[in-house]
Amino acid sequence: MLPGVLGIFGGTFDPPHLGHLAVASAALDQVAIDAVTFVPAGEPWQKADRRVSSAAHRLAMVTRATAGDDRFTVDDVEVLRPGPSFTIDTVRHFDEPVTLILGADSAASIPTWERAEDLLDLVDIAVIPRPGISIRDVVASVPGRFTPLSMPTIDLSASEIRAHVAAGYSPRYLVPDAVADYIAEYGLYR
Repeated sequence: MLPGVLGIFGGTFDPPHLGHLAVASAALDQVAIDAVTFVPAGEPWQKADRRVSSAAHRLAMVTRATAGDDRFTVDDVEVLRPGPSFTIDTVRHFDEPVTLILGADSAASIPTWERAEDLLDLVDIAVIPRPGISIRDVVASVPGRFTPLSMPTIDLSASEIRAHVAAGYSPRYLVPDAVADYIAEYGLYR
């Protein structure tokens, strides 16, 4: 049997929310990939100036969020790797061909990433529409290297969910139930 193409969906996932799951599902429907592997960042270098929940909490939440959908897996490669999490190192961890699943904002910023040219030689990219980022911005950064995903804009952000919980509100219906339960159990974002 030939190896399949793996969709890699990386991120901080602090917390993973319903938008993340919708994006992964859309990628499976629209791009030639066989599965989506969620890869929580260990030490997200682009968020070094912000407080981030522990990698262990974020890994546990992603594992709970994706449980029950056999098209989704979780890999702890970045959580276990010491130091900053660079996408190029993660891509090289996998034996299969890789399609990165990225928001348009992230795709437009690829030229600032560690060893960006090497990364672009190794992957295809599925791009999620994001408010305020035009397709021209993405084309300027990764010309001809991506497939735009067609899906409704889901205006959920992990930072807004954290603020919502910090204000004393429930994250229920913004995150999977198992993630809402985990947030409550460990008192995250309070």
